[in-house]
Amino acid sequence: MEATFGSEPVKVKSSKGVLAGKIISTLCVLFLLFDAIMKVIKEPHSIEGSAQLGWPVDQVQSIGIVLLVSTILYIIPRTAVLGAILITGYLGGAIAIMVRAGQPLYFALVFGILVWVGLCLRNDQVKRIILP
Repeated sequence: MEATFGSEPVKVKSSKGVLAGKIISTLCVLFLLFDAIMKVIKEPHSIEGSAQLGWPVDQVQSIGIVLLVSTILYIIPRTAVLGAILITGYLGGAIAIMVRAGQPLYFALVFGILVWVGLCLRNDQVKRIILP
């Protein structure tokens, strides 16, 4: 793909890996935003589900705000690594709650892996750190 500015063509970097990373990250972000917003607006099903896992009902909105801020940081390229770290912490807490409640933990685990896979595929610096 080429873009021209003035008289010289400029090649734009494009790869299937970057596209895959953006798709994976977008799917993760959509799910995380949905979950966060449902907690923030105190949607009854979200509150009920959180309460069944042992969360105090009055704390669910705060948890949603933390997830919302973390997800927004993940969306912004400059703060994506910080966002991924915060989301990883959030999902680590989700795994701990699932273990305590006797629920399967694989969804939060796989989701955390996908957050980092998406970031690695779309960010060469992160890829070089994780996969030297």
